[in-house]
Amino acid sequence: MRILVAPQEFKGTLTAASAAAALAEGARRAVPGADVRATPLSDGGPGLVEVLIDAAAGDYLTTSVHDPLMRPVMARWGRLSDGTAVIEMAAASGLTLVAPDERDALAATTYGTGELIRAALDADATRILLGIGGSATTDAGAGAMHALGARLLDAAGVDLPEGGVHLQRLARFDLGGVDRRLRSCLISVATDVRNPLVGPEGAARVYAPQKGATPAQVDALERALARFAEVARAQLGIDLAAIEGGGAAGGLACGLLLVSEARIEPGFDLVARTLDLDGQIRAADIVLTGEGRLDEQTSFGKTVAGVARMARAAGKRVGVVAGSVAPRADRTIFDDVEACDADGGGPPPSSEAARDALIAATQRLLARVLSHPERR
Repeated sequence: MRILVAPQEFKGTLTAASAAAALAEGARRAVPGADVRATPLSDGGPGLVEVLIDAAAGDYLTTSVHDPLMRPVMARWGRLSDGTAVIEMAAASGLTLVAPDERDALAATTYGTGELIRAALDADATRILLGIGGSATTDAGAGAMHALGARLLDAAGVDLPEGGVHLQRLARFDLGGVDRRLRSCLISVATDVRNPLVGPEGAARVYAPQKGATPAQVDALERALARFAEVARAQLGIDLAAIEGGGAAGGLACGLLLVSEARIEPGFDLVARTLDLDGQIRAADIVLTGEGRLDEQTSFGKTVAGVARMARAAGKRVGVVAGSVAPRADRTIFDDVEACDADGGGPPPSSEAARDALIAATQRLLARVLSHPERR
């Protein structure tokens, strides 16, 4: 029997690689002699670099950049054998780089992400895979634009300071100094959200509170993003407000669209294509995936839903092992569902306990599969 295990990270407890190893161990214990293949996955958030670089035996690199508050930080990124650079904006502009009592949604900048892109260009990259999950920023990518040579000016021709709130005073873009190498470098921006840049479902109103913004600050950031979109439309003829996914990571992709050959892609689709996940699924008899919590949002673009969709299309039985399963979770997209925590309280607090629970849950799921081999 050939079993493919392809989970994403279990947030707070296990990386995608650790989760895949636990699922594989559980599968081997449940089905001795099985041919088990482990393929950790990412939707473009934290873990993207590790997933792609380890799978392709690529190289890890480290670059000194600026964090969301413009403090020095060492950021890790990677390079595939064909020269493609793999970057996580969270390594430079992520929320985890800022302590809870330091969070400043108004001042946080994507400048460091722009520095990482510039480092990839210095390494002769002609393609960049950029994961944009886990951001601390709501600056429409203005900081990244600045790091790549753009100037954002007020009505007096003065450069705006770093931080999304200052975009309320944006009068025009000066793109004359933008790094020319961006013209021949395709940037694939990987995200798992479809929120627009502005509006009730936009970057400020939906995500800025998670980054420390008060209601008044959310209003200020909304005005700033709206001004950014207004100037882009008037000066460059680009309607950023209409771009699906433009609100991801505080609008980072929107800024990159103004200075580079960038395109927004569903993170799962990009990773699946890079790893030939469809081919791996077709070669398997059973497919297992997993995430920290299965809930009502799972079926909307999440990694495990993507795995289920591909497995069903290939006619393969697909199961999911989750840290916990919410009462309203959509179970119908899977043939088999198993929770590590039957009480629904979430995955165990330690990585070791999470690993043991995941191994045991995988064994339970596969025991059920073996006793009822017919698909639902």
